[in-house]
Amino acid sequence: MRLDRPALACAVALAIAAAGSPASEACTRVVYNGPNDTILTGRSMDFSMEIPANLWIFPRGIARDGAVGASSVRWTSRYGSVIASSWDIATSDGMNEKGLVANLLWLVSSEYPPFEKDGDRPGLSVSIWAQYALDNFATVAEAVEAFRREAFVVVTDYIPGTDKYTTVHLSLSDASGDNAILEYLGGRLVIHHDRSHRVMTNDPAFEQQLAIAGYWDRIPGQDFLPGTNHSSDRFVRARYYIDRVTQSDDPRIAAAAVFSVVRNVSVPYGIAIPGFPNLSTTRWRAVADQKNRLYYFETAITPNTFWVDLGKVDFREGAPVRRLRVDDRQTYSGETSKLFERAQPFAFQGL
Repeated sequence: MRLDRPALACAVALAIAAAGSPASEACTRVVYNGPNDTILTGRSMDFSMEIPANLWIFPRGIARDGAVGASSVRWTSRYGSVIASSWDIATSDGMNEKGLVANLLWLVSSEYPPFEKDGDRPGLSVSIWAQYALDNFATVAEAVEAFRREAFVVVTDYIPGTDKYTTVHLSLSDASGDNAILEYLGGRLVIHHDRSHRVMTNDPAFEQQLAIAGYWDRIPGQDFLPGTNHSSDRFVRARYYIDRVTQSDDPRIAAAAVFSVVRNVSVPYGIAIPGFPNLSTTRWRAVADQKNRLYYFETAITPNTFWVDLGKVDFREGAPVRRLRVDDRQTYSGETSKLFERAQPFAFQGL
């Protein structure tokens, strides 16, 4: 039987999806390159269980460590940031005052180097990996140069109270439009650094995602796009749409365009597919405007999108840490920097 182009594309998409791991959590990240240096990064946070988030303001000058015991790497934050936490034990997403954005996404095939808690090589808990980047670097190039030295080991463990062993990769983007993807595969750090790396999802590893992109570049997206919630299909749709939505330097229009793409690749609330128990509902979405320093946020169970203007935030050393709770269906509207309340910083989960 001969397949026409849409049928052939569908067959290939199903084959690619079937090759993915059924245990992977689902997230998507896209970077929008608009006119006049307009750069925004958007992402969905998809997870198979509730993953309560709060927004936090961290000023400069916070002393931190890698949360893995005496061998932890130690530093003092150079830059302030606005971040989204997970369970108030980890930084999953955020933007610093220089416009560097960090996003953690699930990657089942991650394999981290061995770590000795009392050994000579410093360690860094995976829960604070994204925060380390936000604290220390203004650009992707700076971060890549530092991470390539592998001065410490990224250390992972189970999410407390679950059977989920944390396996993630880290994406970085900056206000110039530069991008990098950091993955640990076979115990080795693999860094993909290129301005073109503007879309990523979960499994497979990013090198294989690029191969998928090469195939779909030959399929006219206006004729057919894969429509499932699988990681490879979301990657194709996000990659197609991010360059075809309205391109604007108007902050509201640009944010709306990015949210429209992130919503397109989100997983509808409560969706479950037999045989894929962890194909995951979208829990929240974030869009970071790196030119105008605006951090937008919305959850799946509250009706409004709201944002934080980093230009209105006190990031000075000695300024208080502040929190905006969104973990119990709190509803906000508009710019919310004045609604953050003083709070003790959460403890990053470690060993």
